[in-house]
Amino acid sequence: MALFVLRGRFFSCRSDVRRVTTAAQRNRSSVASGKQRVNGVDLYYEQTGTGKHAVLLLPGALGCTKTDFGPQLKSLNKERHTVVGWDPRGYGRSRPPDRDFPSDFFERDAKDAVDLMKALGFGKFSLLGWSDGGITAMIAAAKNPDVISKMVVWGANAFVSQQDLELYNAVRDVSKWSAKMRKPMEEVYGAEAFAKTWEAWGDGIAQFAKRPEGSICLELLPLIRCPTLVIHGEKDPMVPSFHPQHLLKHIQGSRLHLMPEGRHNIHLRYADEFNQLVENFLEHTSENPK
Repeated sequence: MALFVLRGRFFSCRSDVRRVTTAAQRNRSSVASGKQRVNGVDLYYEQTGTGKHAVLLLPGALGCTKTDFGPQLKSLNKERHTVVGWDPRGYGRSRPPDRDFPSDFFERDAKDAVDLMKALGFGKFSLLGWSDGGITAMIAAAKNPDVISKMVVWGANAFVSQQDLELYNAVRDVSKWSAKMRKPMEEVYGAEAFAKTWEAWGDGIAQFAKRPEGSICLELLPLIRCPTLVIHGEKDPMVPSFHPQHLLKHIQGSRLHLMPEGRHNIHLRYADEFNQLVENFLEHTSENPK
């Protein structure tokens, strides 16, 4: 059973017309949050908007709705879209259980994501996936072609190279991060649990480098049939440019949009531009014929 919380404060107005308008705005801007039992765990989610086009936001490594998608939950068009943010199992408010990283953790997240949306009553929906969430989105789209309408991914990769391993190892010790970078995660997990879980993630992502071609989901890319937009910040310090180029080449009918000044968190740093790109893609791109 889900628990619902409405956010926002609204004031009465003088005219009946203004009161009607304010009520409509309240309905669109309110956020429902709760937990839904899915595949044996209680998954936390937030939902906003009243549009027919449902969109699921998939966070990055150790990320959650709170840390990763504030500007999207706030500003994506609420009349056209119903926007759902979620915390994958072991992340954010979807604890317990503690997070672990078995060899199939991306596949597990993909199944959880799709099953959560089905449990919430969405028969078809689109995916917005950042970083690890982009990997999860690609797997979900490949394995559920009749369920996923469209997909946007950024900061994502389908394989792990030696260069990637070097980048991951360079940020493995969170004590070397700036206090500003650590703060959001420490507020969610606590300093000790964050450091421990981040190290476990490092081990989890490194295991893919031992696979042929370092594959995370290389073999699944040709199975993706939904319209796909790949966005890449050209100054992304964590994802070399050969990754978005690989996705563009191997995901049928995909398109790539480059943001010259963008780094890894383009959806936060350049939220207005990013949201407009996403809305244009979701609203004006035709679905691929099945």
